[in-house]
Amino acid sequence: MFQNSRKKKKEEFANSFGKGKTDSFNFELIEKYFRKKDKTDSFQCLSDKTCNDLDFQELFMFADRTVSKVGQQYFYNKLRTIPLNVGKINEQEKLIEKISTDSVFRLKLYFLLDKLASDNVYFITSLFQDEHLKEPNWFFIIRLLSFTSILSVIMLPFIPQAIFILLPVIILNIGVHYWNKKNLNEYIGSVPQLLKLNEVAKDLIKYDIFNTIESELSESIKTIDKVRNRLQFFKLEAKFESDMLIAFWASVELIKSLFLIEPLLLFGALKLLDTRRKEIENVFSFVGYIDSLISIASLRHGLDVYCVPKLESQAKVLETTDIYHPMIINCIPNSLKVNGKSILITGSNMSGKTSFIRTIAINVITGLTINTCFAKQFSLSRFRIHSAIRLSDDLMNDKSYYFEEVLTIKEMIVNSQKAESNLFLLDEIFKGTNTIERISAGKAVLSYLDNDQNLVFVSTHDIELTELLKDTYELYHFSEQVDNKTVDFDFKLKEGKLKNRNAIKILEINDYPKEIVNEAIELAKEMDKFSIMNKI
Repeated sequence: MFQNSRKKKKEEFANSFGKGKTDSFNFELIEKYFRKKDKTDSFQCLSDKTCNDLDFQELFMFADRTVSKVGQQYFYNKLRTIPLNVGKINEQEKLIEKISTDSVFRLKLYFLLDKLASDNVYFITSLFQDEHLKEPNWFFIIRLLSFTSILSVIMLPFIPQAIFILLPVIILNIGVHYWNKKNLNEYIGSVPQLLKLNEVAKDLIKYDIFNTIESELSESIKTIDKVRNRLQFFKLEAKFESDMLIAFWASVELIKSLFLIEPLLLFGALKLLDTRRKEIENVFSFVGYIDSLISIASLRHGLDVYCVPKLESQAKVLETTDIYHPMIINCIPNSLKVNGKSILITGSNMSGKTSFIRTIAINVITGLTINTCFAKQFSLSRFRIHSAIRLSDDLMNDKSYYFEEVLTIKEMIVNSQKAESNLFLLDEIFKGTNTIERISAGKAVLSYLDNDQNLVFVSTHDIELTELLKDTYELYHFSEQVDNKTVDFDFKLKEGKLKNRNAIKILEINDYPKEIVNEAIELAKEMDKFSIMNKI
């Protein structure tokens, strides 16, 4: 039976390499490690706003090929955190190559990491990130009751009257024992999984190729091993929870309540764990790092086209060939070379403007975090990423769409004056206000954001902005072909500004009344003449 189960697992693991997950994703638990991790040593952590703009959760679900819940939490943090320096990129690529090419080695890793696939594993992070329960001020009473019950049991054969002390103490002890159950339940999931994590780390470090990942790992593993015996009762309690009807566990429960073993062990163990936070996180990060490399290797294996990006030392560099959006089926690839200028893109709705901006942003993120881009070639500077793409009214806080946009762009303005390079992504700037002020304010802001350090990608319907910014921004556009009854988008990025206007034509092919179409055409001509006269 065991052999058949192992064989089935082996086939499952072998077939899963290069494929996405079909599991459900509980982001509240997946994000636990990221939310509380110290981020002072990172170049940038993507904000919730930017993640929402770029559909980060969908990107993570596409890229995540981890085996364990430890790896999943670690990989989420890795994908959302741009490191301060490239660090051990060569070592990382060497390990990815080994995982990709050695299927026997890879399967061994899968079997080890699969031991940490339970949802309870998500709570290991609470052992080194959360505050632990503290002993209540009256905890000395628990020690006194425990001592009294032990002494009464010892004295009972010699002094039968000790039963009159023992019985009320037993009643009190049972009450305290079950009061403590709520405290214990907070750790029933996490502590047994920590012990399992430590065992997996011990097995992984046996491979020479992993020895250089974490210099203090061996000491961290030994430290957790030293407290192992003090933590074993958590495993006993977890077993009891799943096997309540067995008489043996009932007798164990009786003994634990009689002598208040659980509260004494619990708070003693928590004191011990509180002093071992660094060691627990070291082991967690080691296992999570290896699993994240499996995820990257699997992701690359499943792609028809990908590249390892080239990181440039100078600012404002971005060059790519056949870049595509990994979550758009049959996505049309595009190429682009930034020549010291920011990028302004025009085009009609659904032509591909916003998707292209997201494509650039996603590739910058994956390039800087997991050293993988969805393109034939990608060169870039190290950027901090800021976006204003998906904005909405904040009715709960009485903020209009325009005011929300003002606050978001104000934050960009502040960041634009910092020493680091920034990548600013804007879709239809100031579309929450009237045309004249939108164009005026948009031009002023875009000129301000664009400097020697910063790269701006902005999409707009306002053709007037192309004239106002043509000296400082490279102009590109997306266009469509409109026939008698069809609108065809080719989703190809083209140089220059958009010249054809098809919005009114699209009204016509959708059978709008002729008087509406004709009036719209005449008004457009008049407005164009007025615009030309103003330029003269």
